[in-house]
Amino acid sequence: MLLSPFMNKMAGTSQHNIYIKTAQICGCERKGDMADSNVKVLGTWASPFVMRVKIALHLKSVRYEDVEEDLLAPKSELLLKSNPIYKKIPVFFHAHNPICESLIILQYIDEVWTTSAPSILPSDPYERSQSRFWAAYVDDKFFPALGRLLIGATEEDKKAALAEVVEGTVVLEGAFGKLSKGKAFFGGDNIGFVDIALGSLLGWIEVIGKQCETKLVSEAKTPRLVQWAECFSANEAVKDVLPDVDKLADFGLKLRAKVLKALAPTN
Repeated sequence: MLLSPFMNKMAGTSQHNIYIKTAQICGCERKGDMADSNVKVLGTWASPFVMRVKIALHLKSVRYEDVEEDLLAPKSELLLKSNPIYKKIPVFFHAHNPICESLIILQYIDEVWTTSAPSILPSDPYERSQSRFWAAYVDDKFFPALGRLLIGATEEDKKAALAEVVEGTVVLEGAFGKLSKGKAFFGGDNIGFVDIALGSLLGWIEVIGKQCETKLVSEAKTPRLVQWAECFSANEAVKDVLPDVDKLADFGLKLRAKVLKALAPTN
């Protein structure tokens, strides 16, 4: 299948030439919480799954160390050691303990840093279950279709994937109407779990849409998602995390070539 290599690359079956940089989140430091110097993120700038973790940390005003993993290089020793089961990014380190899988990491961050910002997940059990449901929909249905649209080897593959993506945006438009309750975000007044899960894909949605010459999120079919995307992208916690679209498009071409080469039959 074309999907699996794409998802593995984006989530991190890569490895790295590591460089480390310290990120100051929202230009502020918090007092009285756990030592932020013990927080690290292993990932790559282009991965939406890594973007999720960084956005959550920004929302919570947590300082972290950014350890960059090169998705186009072989897997790194740090990645293999810290996530030996899935061998994927992101890996979140807190007090030297590794935590894997982006949605699990978001929940962990929300539970640990409780005083610095509004909760990412709703406090109401039913609303929390709905947030988890729609975040899972993004990962299990919507993102795989995007992957097939980017990596599809034939026009038939891409046509089928495009239909799935367009259907997915309409479904998510409906979900936004229910979850947002007429407010700016899926999470209501504030960015929440589903906002981060879907919003991390906005750069790739634009890149893939340009590639197939189709506006995947449009005023005609998904007007509420268009407004939501503008609000989300402009948020202080988000705007420095989402990558430049042209840079992402260039990376996408390299990633596609690498995946298709790996899938090509050997003589």
